[in-house]
Amino acid sequence: MKHTVDPDGEVVLLDLLNTTPVTADGPTDLLADDAAATAWARARGGVGSAAEATHLRRVRDRLQAVVRGAEPASALGPALRGVRLVPDIDGTGLSWRLDTDDDRRLAARALLAWGRVQEQLPGRLRPCANDECHLFLLDRSRPNTARWCSMKVCGNRLKARRHYQRSQQGE
Repeated sequence: MKHTVDPDGEVVLLDLLNTTPVTADGPTDLLADDAAATAWARARGGVGSAAEATHLRRVRDRLQAVVRGAEPASALGPALRGVRLVPDIDGTGLSWRLDTDDDRRLAARALLAWGRVQEQLPGRLRPCANDECHLFLLDRSRPNTARWCSMKVCGNRLKARRHYQRSQQGE
């Protein structure tokens, strides 16, 4: 089955990258078990199969490593084997359809979005600057200065920690 490539693939990309948050209980994996992973996939247009869950976990882990700079971009190559973009022309113009196995489609959408972000917004997809956070952000600010996944959470935490450290040094 063939589908039109999702123009909102960046949402899927960030959602996939951010499936390993740190909670009050410590690091978690939202795709750890097949039931949670299949529900996650279905909520984002996936088929919800166990094979899809396995593929999403594998792609997520590699993609996180690439965005963190721990692996080269070529590490993502195997996940794109058999993925094709097929052109369609209709009365409104040219569009592209993603042609791949259903179990691999959602991960392929995330990878294609990653490629577009790398090309159109280089250096703007990055991990949160809080070392205790495992989330990622896509900086759309004009000066490209966003550092945290959330100013409310990580930004305030780090600023408060620095303030506390400075106040302790002054005593």
